[in-house]
Amino acid sequence: MKNINFNYTYSAARNKEVESIRRKYMPEEESKLERLKKLDLRVQTAGTVESLCFGIVGALVFGIGMCFFLAVFAGEAWLSALFIIIGSLIMIPAYPIYRRIARKTKEELTPEILRLSEEIIKSENN
Repeated sequence: MKNINFNYTYSAARNKEVESIRRKYMPEEESKLERLKKLDLRVQTAGTVESLCFGIVGALVFGIGMCFFLAVFAGEAWLSALFIIIGSLIMIPAYPIYRRIARKTKEELTPEILRLSEEIIKSENN
């Protein structure tokens, strides 16, 4: 009878590295809790970018008007008043825009959030 040798080498670190690389290329399966967290974050941040854009642009235009008023840009008083008024008119709707978009997004996503939360609660109780 022949003597058959079997050599086996195991490296936990190497297998862990291989597994981490493999996970990068596997299709991701999103759990219900992760989906619920994403929907909640989407509701909380809805309208923020839009309102910030209005507020920042309005503040910049207002600032230009203040520069004219303080004679940084050798301008006239009517020009500074014009920029200040326009900047104020751009800034004023920033918060109402935020509230409207946030409310609309909340109304759209509430049924999905409630459904997912009920499913998660029921699955934990079973």
